[in-house]
Amino acid sequence: MNSFSPSNLNIASQPFRRERAQNAALAVICAALTCSLLVLITLIFHARGQAADLRRWIEGETAELQRLQRDQSQLSSFVTRPENADVFSKSVFLNELIARRAVSWTRVFEDLATVMPANVRLVGIRLPQVAAEDGTLTNHVQLDMFVGTDRPEAVVDLLKRLQQSPLFGAVKVETQTPPTQNDPLYRYRMTVAYAQNL
Repeated sequence: MNSFSPSNLNIASQPFRRERAQNAALAVICAALTCSLLVLITLIFHARGQAADLRRWIEGETAELQRLQRDQSQLSSFVTRPENADVFSKSVFLNELIARRAVSWTRVFEDLATVMPANVRLVGIRLPQVAAEDGTLTNHVQLDMFVGTDRPEAVVDLLKRLQQSPLFGAVKVETQTPPTQNDPLYRYRMTVAYAQNL
């Protein structure tokens, strides 16, 4: 015998569903998405502001560069005039002479000693040439050296050490001479960039 009670009666056309929890979850998701959207919009506006600042800075730097290039071209045209060429060449010569005298030979030999292998001898070295770019002296000099060794592979070691040293730069072997009856050493002439602070 079935007992009938009003609590078991469902007169709705569709069964009762628990939508309140789903609606609350959807509301939370919508709120999170709205917050994310607001954060993204804020970041976009911030990035646009930074990009505008960067563009203004680049424009300022470009204008400064163009001004410096104009000044340099004016100075170059002034220096290259025929009436100024004599004074300019004399100025370059005097600056190079002063820079050569500023090269410390003691320091040159001390720095070479840090890279020279034990079985390589420094036979000779010429007065260093001061490197210049567009008439302006740099902090680099060009050493013209003569070395001797009884084993050619020792010179390869020297070349590696020169290139790895922060004091020396590009090195170029100009000539090499094999041993003779009077001279048992392999002799090499090489030029190397040397960064002594002038």
